Amino acid sequence: MFSIRRRVPVIGVPIDLMDWRGAVDSIAAWGRARQSRYVCLVNVHSAVSAVFDRGFRHVIEGSDMATADGAPVAWMLRQLGAPQQQRLNGPDLMWRYLAAEAPRAGRVFFYGGSEATLALLRERVQREFPGIEVVGKRSPPFRAATPAEDEADVARINAAQPHVVFVGLGCPKQEQWMAAHVGRIHATMVGVGAAFDYHAGVQRRAPEWMQQRGLEWAHRLLAEPRRLWRRYLVTNTTFVVLAGWQWLVSRRAGARPAATTSAVEIAELSPDSPW
Repeated sequence: MFSIRRRVPVIGVPIDLMDWRGAVDSIAAWGRARQSRYVCLVNVHSAVSAVFDRGFRHVIEGSDMATADGAPVAWMLRQLGAPQQQRLNGPDLMWRYLAAEAPRAGRVFFYGGSEATLALLRERVQREFPGIEVVGKRSPPFRAATPAEDEADVARINAAQPHVVFVGLGCPKQEQWMAAHVGRIHATMVGVGAAFDYHAGVQRRAPEWMQQRGLEWAHRLLAEPRRLWRRYLVTNTTFVVLAGWQWLVSRRAGARPAATTSAVEIAELSPDSPW
């Protein structure tokens, strides 16, 4: 069975039309086949960054899957002809994958975060999903790794033989790291942002009602105003302007790109998928 890939540009950044089952099944199939691929989760910040950074845009364009992480990104896809498009965010995608692969002894590696966070995360994952094998974890330095350190990290990850490497380095570092390691790391890499901190209990996630209303960014801003106020002021405003223009143009042209975009093969799914 095959899943069909369809991508629609949101402010010029291609995003996959994808549901939870398709995303989890594809990642699981790639991982079990030990395919070196990477998955980007695109929110407002990463989308706007990609507009003004050609190199970063190429990273997202070159990904094997780019999901609508941000609620505004998902909203734009619904406006462009995909009325059922949901928000597929990093923390929930990671948790759904673990739940789906626990009965099949899925093997995962955690890359990013602090040693303390990774220890708490590993403990919780093994408690919540006893079938999952956490085959390794690595807290890299905040500075750029030396070539020798990078080679050692690649060797460590490949020796552990994970199906999936969850990468929590933050945007754009995690996306750039994954793109640079395609073909070197023999696993599927998924950039999950702050998911490690949330699931380890180090940082509180927004209440469910805020998540459902697309207000998770506001919760993060209130939690870290000094660090995030400039990012949200600039990126949110820029996104509103660019997305508003795209919406107006699409309405005037009568275009529904989500309904007409071309389809290509994305992954062969396992017939015994738990989904």
